[in-house]
Amino acid sequence: MSQRSNVSPSTLGIELAESGIAVEYLDGREVFYHGVPEAVSGTLRTPPGKEVHVLVTDPTETEGVMLYVNDRKTHDEVLESTGVGRVFVDPDEEEEVFPGVEVRTEGHRVLVDADPEVARGRVFVFAEDDMSEHSYEMVNEE
Repeated sequence: MSQRSNVSPSTLGIELAESGIAVEYLDGREVFYHGVPEAVSGTLRTPPGKEVHVLVTDPTETEGVMLYVNDRKTHDEVLESTGVGRVFVDPDEEEEVFPGVEVRTEGHRVLVDADPEVARGRVFVFAEDDMSEHSYEMVNEE
């Protein structure tokens, strides 16, 4: 197996729609996250064993940056060509992946804390596998 490493993300085009969120990769391909994200304030604990993606939009909500958390499947070259970043977070460690967005692990779960005001955009988290897809939007308590 080849070495996997942290990869810095690039700015990607995004489109927020009533039916979900579209992300356009640098190579022109597009992925669509279906459904209206569930609003979460405080710490998000993703379901165990899911692939976790974090997307932070810019203030205009037309661009954003995306990271895969602890993804061991995708080759570095693929991530670099698409513009998606990757971060590895060791157990019992916390990593600020974007200003105002921190991730950590707990067993087979990824935990995300985010302050959209500090992030200066909307913060979305997607947790998926072959069986299910979950989408969340991190919000501040009112």
